[in-house]
Amino acid sequence: MPTPLAAAEAQVQSRSAVLRKDLGFADLLLASILLVVIPDFFGTAVKAGPSHVVLWILAIALFFIPQALVVTHLNQLMPLEGGLYEWARLAFNDCIGFLVACNLWFYVVLYVASIGLVSVTYAAYALGADAASLAASKWLVLAASLAIIAALMFVALLGLRIGKWVTNAGSLLTVLTITLLALLPFLHLWRGTLPAYHPLRLAAPPLTLFSLSVFSKMTFGALCGFEYAAIFAGEARNPVRHLTRAIFLTAPLIALLYIFGTSAILAFVSPDAVDVIGPIPQALRRAFQGLGFARFIVPAAILLLLTNYLSSFSLNFAANARLPMVAGWDHLLPPWFTRLHAKHRTPVNSILLLGAITLAASVAVLFGVGEQEAFEFLQIWGFAFYGIAYLALFAIPLFAPKSAGIRPALWLRFASASGLLLTLLFVLLSAFPIIPVANQSAYTAKTVAVLLGANLFGLLLYRLGARRNASPS
Repeated sequence: MPTPLAAAEAQVQSRSAVLRKDLGFADLLLASILLVVIPDFFGTAVKAGPSHVVLWILAIALFFIPQALVVTHLNQLMPLEGGLYEWARLAFNDCIGFLVACNLWFYVVLYVASIGLVSVTYAAYALGADAASLAASKWLVLAASLAIIAALMFVALLGLRIGKWVTNAGSLLTVLTITLLALLPFLHLWRGTLPAYHPLRLAAPPLTLFSLSVFSKMTFGALCGFEYAAIFAGEARNPVRHLTRAIFLTAPLIALLYIFGTSAILAFVSPDAVDVIGPIPQALRRAFQGLGFARFIVPAAILLLLTNYLSSFSLNFAANARLPMVAGWDHLLPPWFTRLHAKHRTPVNSILLLGAITLAASVAVLFGVGEQEAFEFLQIWGFAFYGIAYLALFAIPLFAPKSAGIRPALWLRFASASGLLLTLLFVLLSAFPIIPVANQSAYTAKTVAVLLGANLFGLLLYRLGARRNASPS
């Protein structure tokens, strides 16, 4: 007789049978790089100054490796479309699973809502110093948001058969651009324009609240994301084997990109002067100053890095559209969300709703604050929602009842405890800004209100759905 977990898995997998199986091993490998390597957090790490190497090593040991172990374990146990949402639902209950899905959904809405700010900032760096004022134009940011979000909706509608090529190209170009950045200090050292360069210098971080906040953002914000590819488990060929291999192959590369990329930025930009929206374009422009071919190389490198954002947003957007669909399969949302496109087998209604709300968020955040503060709001709010979902990820090996059929080894419990504590630290410190803001008290109040209000709204939606399911047809 099948266990309750096996029976629930079989039910989810039967519904996933209608989906196209478009993702192979190479697609999951490149998606893993794209989901974890986020250029924003290079700027955050630069704020740590010379102590960033020590902080990266601690973050990798205490969070990144535990995350990889927990995600591969749960994906092997439950390779289901919906990923973490289904893992939490089957390990605990429908309510916990639904709230996890809500926090994941809110994360991507706010993360993708920054696409106009990021695109205009990068374009301004590519065009040169004369175009610096472009990033401050809210109308231009709004127009960019509208155009790019519409494009994301179109690609999501076409499905992973098309979308994976956007992801793959963005991932490869990201690795290429950060590798170029990491090599530039050595070039300057060779030419004699940089007196010294020590990319792996170990310096103890100061014991301050600011340093702790930066560390928490480097730990969670920069290194999370491996589990997001598992949302597509029902659309991947052999997700158990391929995602596990992808995670363990990409983890060392990701660690090297972050450490050497941060050191390279610090070679050209001071922690106080770093642009948290575009730290890599800023460093590239300064690194190529004085070189005759800079006017060609710098714009090309910056625009290549912009593909990271566009392809990453595309992948996250597509994954986020699957969550309401899977929740609809489980009768936690109306069947309207489960409607698939006749040809592409993608969740049409979910994509439309996600696009509309993402655009609304990108507009709302622009009023009353500067572009750096607006970007900080979107980034921190989004990743705080993500952190709340991650609390459930690490809680599964620790607190799932034995009746759920999840019995992790002791070493995995230790890894989960480490990841849980650092994720909790990140969530608690999300209200502490690392850039100057107009009003720190208002910043903190807004952050707390948004997190609590959104989760109360998610709980209300769940209760309404449960009441609807309990009432007679």
